[in-house]
Amino acid sequence: MRLVFVSLALAAAAAFAQEAEPKAGKSETPLTLPGAESYIYHDVKPEPMRLHVFKPKGWQAGDARPALVHFFGGGFVRGVPNQSAGWAKQAAKLGLVGVAVDYRVRDRHGTDGTACIADARAAVRWLQDHAIELGIDPKRVVVSGSSAGGHLAIWTAITASPPGSDPAEAPQEKPVALVLMWPAADFTLFPATRDRFGGHAMECSATQHLDPSMPPSILFHGDADPTVPNETSVNRHRKRVDAGNSCEFVTMPGCGHGTTLPEWKEKLPGLIREFLAKQALLPGTPN
Repeated sequence: MRLVFVSLALAAAAAFAQEAEPKAGKSETPLTLPGAESYIYHDVKPEPMRLHVFKPKGWQAGDARPALVHFFGGGFVRGVPNQSAGWAKQAAKLGLVGVAVDYRVRDRHGTDGTACIADARAAVRWLQDHAIELGIDPKRVVVSGSSAGGHLAIWTAITASPPGSDPAEAPQEKPVALVLMWPAADFTLFPATRDRFGGHAMECSATQHLDPSMPPSILFHGDADPTVPNETSVNRHRKRVDAGNSCEFVTMPGCGHGTTLPEWKEKLPGLIREFLAKQALLPGTPN
């Protein structure tokens, strides 16, 4: 697959930015993001999908750095990659290669949720296939996501390919770690999504299809979430721990869907940095 270079702008930003809640209605698809190199990773209809790469200071080809890939939320219906830029920029500030991924959503592309999963898995595979050019270690790719994006992050770590996904586009390696924020990933307790996967909602419900061995994870969820029941993450955490996997569960008391309380907007980035350090994924941390 040919590496398609789209644009490069000046580097920017320093802190994890909280995703804005995507607005209803059709949004324009950004072809570039300020401070990023943008590439086509999935040549699909109705338009090719792009991802946006933020490189850290001092980056060199062949660095083999860890990468952090973020998927925005929006219920598999809406959202744009601008929402992920803050996370990718902060990853670059921490010395990782940060990646904000666009994927097909219903309001912009007329697709269902199976396309979201297919794009997410193809994005991680593309990054691994082009690791040398991007200065990435393909075995040290962290995948993060919020809400629907958290569901996509989990599917990048599942071996089986769900309906609508091409096994040839599955990641070569599992992510080295997952950062999951209030993920919409258990449709047995989340009936509003059942009509968003072309009749395949239960086959696409990530919690029911976890591998016996999953990557180390940190999982955040508010206990007052009216959109995605907190119970879905409680169940997922229990399932992971019962299987002998490493999964740190952080309950956000009083939070709704997202960091709806100011103290959690401040605490969340630090907890993620601590998790990445524990996984020896930040420069200066021992392997």
